Amino acid sequence: MDSLFGTAAAAQKCCSGAASRKTAKTGSKKCKSRSARYPKASNNPPYLPPEAEEGNIEYKLKLVNPTQYRFEHLATQMKWRLQEGRGEAVYQIGVEDNGLLVGLMEEDMKASLKTLRRMAERVGADITVLREREVDYDSDEPHRIAEVLIRKVPDDQQFLDLRVAVLGNVDSGKSTLLGVLTQGELDNGRGRARLNLFRHLHEIQTGRTSSISIEILGFDSRGEVRTAALCVSDKRRLPEERRFPVITHMFISMIACKVSFWEFEEGMSVTLYAFGSGTTREHLGLAMALKVPIFIVVSKVDLCAKGTVERTVRQLERILKQPGCNKVPMLVSSTDDAVTAAQKFAQSPSITPIFTLSSVSGESLDLLKVFFNILPPLSNSKEQEELMQQLTEFQVDEIYTVPDVGTVVGGTLYSGICREGEQLVVGPTDDGKFRELTVCSIQRNRSGCRVLRAGQAATLALGDFDRSLLRKGMVMVSPEMNPTICWRFEAEIVLLFHAKTLHKGFQVTVHVGNIRQTATVEALQGKVFLVLTRSSLRSAAPAGSC
Repeated sequence: MDSLFGTAAAAQKCCSGAASRKTAKTGSKKCKSRSARYPKASNNPPYLPPEAEEGNIEYKLKLVNPTQYRFEHLATQMKWRLQEGRGEAVYQIGVEDNGLLVGLMEEDMKASLKTLRRMAERVGADITVLREREVDYDSDEPHRIAEVLIRKVPDDQQFLDLRVAVLGNVDSGKSTLLGVLTQGELDNGRGRARLNLFRHLHEIQTGRTSSISIEILGFDSRGEVRTAALCVSDKRRLPEERRFPVITHMFISMIACKVSFWEFEEGMSVTLYAFGSGTTREHLGLAMALKVPIFIVVSKVDLCAKGTVERTVRQLERILKQPGCNKVPMLVSSTDDAVTAAQKFAQSPSITPIFTLSSVSGESLDLLKVFFNILPPLSNSKEQEELMQQLTEFQVDEIYTVPDVGTVVGGTLYSGICREGEQLVVGPTDDGKFRELTVCSIQRNRSGCRVLRAGQAATLALGDFDRSLLRKGMVMVSPEMNPTICWRFEAEIVLLFHAKTLHKGFQVTVHVGNIRQTATVEALQGKVFLVLTRSSLRSAAPAGSC
C-alpha cells in the first residue's frame, strides 16, 4: 500500500506544479483519474475486524500496571478465551476493541507483555510472541503492536491435538514429507525419510506406501518441534510432553482416499494436499464435496527451476479461482505469511494457503511447521459439548492382536464419552446382530488415558474378545442406542466425475464414514438417468432407495 500511496502523492505534486492553466486543467484531470484508481494517502492507521465477544481472540490497547481487581478480571477473561479456543487464545496488544491499530511505545509494550505473562502464570498457561510490527502513527517515536499466542492444555486433557489428512497423487512426496516432519531429518533424495512409514514388505520393495499410517508431530509450549526421535535422545517419552498440540498425520493412498477423507471430515480436521499432476482436480473435487478445508503443498521444488514452480503455482491459483471452487489462494513465502495464513484459514473456509517446499533441501519447511503450530482446531467447544451429550459411538478403523493385552481396535469416537470398564455392543456381525464387550483400557497417541471424548482418536483394548468377530467398518455403541441395521437407504448424490451414465441397476461402492460397501441403484427420483458432461463441473440429483 505504501507504493500506491507514494504514486498518488506524486501525481498530486505533479498537478500542483503545472505552469499554465491548460496544463493545470490537464493535470487536474490526471489527478482525478489517478485518485480514483489509487487510494488517497492517509496517516490514519489501518483496522482489524472489531473484537468479537465469542471466540479466542482478544484485543487489548495496553496492560500497564493494572490494579489487583483489574488483574483478577483480566485473568478470568483469559480463562474464557482459552476455553473458547479449546486451550488456545490470541491476544492483540496495542489494538482497540473496534479494531483500530493504535500501537504502543517500547516501554508500554514491555510493561504490557510483562502483565500478560503474569496473567498466563495465574491461569497456568504459556505465552509465545508470534510477531511484532510497527504501525503508522502521527508521532516521532515508533508505535508497535504485538500478536501473542496463549496456550494451556485443558485440565481434563493430556494434550491439544489436531488431525491432518494427507491426499495427493502417486510419487508426489507425501510419505517423504511426513517422514521429514515427524523424524526431524531431511531426506537424502532417495526416500530414506519415508522408510519408517512402511508397514509391509511390498511397500519397502516398491518404495510406495499403500496402507494407512498415523504419525505424530508434537510442539512444546514455545512452538518448538518435539518429535519422537528428539524425545528419545532427551531420554523422555513423547507422551510425557503434555503441553503441545499433537498433529496426527494420516496418509491417504489412492486406494483408500475417499474412506479416510470422510473420517477426517467427521473429525473436524483439515487436509494437507500434496500436489501432483493427473488427479489434482479429482482430489480437489472430493474436498469440496465433503466440505473439508484444504491447504496445498507443492513438493519437490528442488528438482525444477524457479520458473517451473511459479507456473505450477499460477496453474493452481487458476483452478482454485474457478466458479466451481471459489477459493482464495494465498501463497506463503515468509513467517509472517504463515501466521496470517493459519489465522485466516481457521476463520474462512475459502482461504487456501499454498506452500512450496522441498523435503531434501528443507526449503520453506519451517514455514509449514509454523503454520501447524499456530493452526487452531476448527471445531469449537460448543460443538464438542453437543457431541459429548449424545450416546457413545466408536467407529472401528483398525484391528490388532497385542501380546499380553489381547484384541485391540483403533478408531475415532464419533459421539459421547467412553471410559475404561464401560460396557458397549459391537456390530453388525454377519448375522446382523450386535455383541457385548468391555473396554479394558484406552490409549491416545501412545499414552494411556481413562476417558475418551467425542472427536478424539484412540485405541481400545478389548481383552479376550474374539478377533474373528470383528472387521473394519463396525461400530461400538452404547446398548441404550438399541442399534438396528438396514439394507436399503435413500441418498442425495452429487456426480463429480463419471465416464458413464448413472441409471437404475448401476452398481456403485458406497463410502459411509469408514464403511465400504457395494450397492445397487434401484431408482432415481425424478430422473431416468444422470449424465455428467465435460462442460459441466458437477451435476446434482437426489437418488432413490439404493
